[in-house]
Amino acid sequence: MITSNGVTAGTQDIKTLFDAGAHFGYSRTRRHPTASPFIFGTKDRNDIFDLEETQRRLEAACAFAGSIAGNTPAVVAPQTGAKASGARQLLFVGGKNEAVDIVKEVATRIGEPYVAGRWIGGTLTNFKNIRKRIDRLEKHMSERDSGELEKYTKKERLLIDREITELLARFGGLVKMLELPAALFIVDTKREETAVREANQLGIPVIGLSSSDCDFSQVQYPVPANDTSVRSIRLVANAIAEAYEKGKTKSQSANDTNTTNTYK
Repeated sequence: MITSNGVTAGTQDIKTLFDAGAHFGYSRTRRHPTASPFIFGTKDRNDIFDLEETQRRLEAACAFAGSIAGNTPAVVAPQTGAKASGARQLLFVGGKNEAVDIVKEVATRIGEPYVAGRWIGGTLTNFKNIRKRIDRLEKHMSERDSGELEKYTKKERLLIDREITELLARFGGLVKMLELPAALFIVDTKREETAVREANQLGIPVIGLSSSDCDFSQVQYPVPANDTSVRSIRLVANAIAEAYEKGKTKSQSANDTNTTNTYK
């Protein structure tokens, strides 16, 4: 059964998705051609998603998210063959009003980086320079916490405080991201098309909660569902986060076992 925190198999999955309003898409006139395979029908001229397909796609996305954090081989995306490699972090992205708090809450809970607001162009493709801004933020915050800023004049401290506030607003959720992530989880891939484009350019897989107006061809692990409903967003975000966390826990347990065996 799919719960608010995770995903397991069972007939209740469909009901849980239905109760969250995941089946509602946009009006048929807004439908992107690539969304058609995921549409069950229309009601009052609005698209209705096929929740059986949504369930299958969500389970595939969760399996992939778990493989990012774990030592098991990454699950290959059925559409493009993309898989996670390199860094093992999952970057959560969602700037629309309905998603901001959920993205921040879920990512913070599992200790992963996030962008809960406007996506800054070059966050991935120009990450080297973005990281320099984050390092500057951490330096200023460290100096402020240790009292080192007292050596500056009152005006200088005020300017530094303003810079800290600005940098926190832009990059606060990325402080833990020391290198490019293994994958992105994005709420509303149409709204966050710049993030999707940068990820595709670098070969970073995207898990996307995408409604009927989104281009599914750009998303390696699409979850076709309502990306405007708070309940739908929370359901999918929690499912992805829990799958990732379980994969990380499983990996850590395996590493601990291997370490113990080594010293026997």
